[in-house]
Amino acid sequence: MNVFVLNSGRCGSTTFIRACGHISNYSSAHESRVRLVGADRFAYPDNHIEADNRLSWLLGRLQRHYADQACYVHLSREAESCAESFVKRSHFGIMKAYREGILMETGHPSEKELARDYLDTVESNIALFLSDKTRVYPVRLERAEADFRLFWEAIGAHGDLDAALAEWGVRHNAS
Repeated sequence: MNVFVLNSGRCGSTTFIRACGHISNYSSAHESRVRLVGADRFAYPDNHIEADNRLSWLLGRLQRHYADQACYVHLSREAESCAESFVKRSHFGIMKAYREGILMETGHPSEKELARDYLDTVESNIALFLSDKTRVYPVRLERAEADFRLFWEAIGAHGDLDAALAEWGVRHNAS
């Protein structure tokens, strides 16, 4: 069974995948197919855990390929902390794409307003997508160790749980 970690970004997805690296009965990767298009974009191996914030823009296609046959993690972080992290990265990556490609630079919102709007959009997309799914595991960055332990048990993970939990004490990809 595949697992998709749906998230906005800036909420621990790199750490989540580092923790999953200690699972022996699943492969795991962070943004492993972002440069692929068509069917290749969704050709994940079986028993694979994938974290990719761009999937929040491709949920219709994720539905078509996996529907309710996969497990889904909704990885999130307290909104203001997440927005602050995006402000530090407002001129590249997903924030630049959102500002220039989605909003087409309409108006001149502050970087914080833009980050809040992006988060509201992505979190709304994820919530709607997950509303009819049967295997959904919320993981909140602020309580990651406890939530990750529940996720581990729910998917029947094998491996080194202590090492996986220790990853949550390391800051990966910090702004």
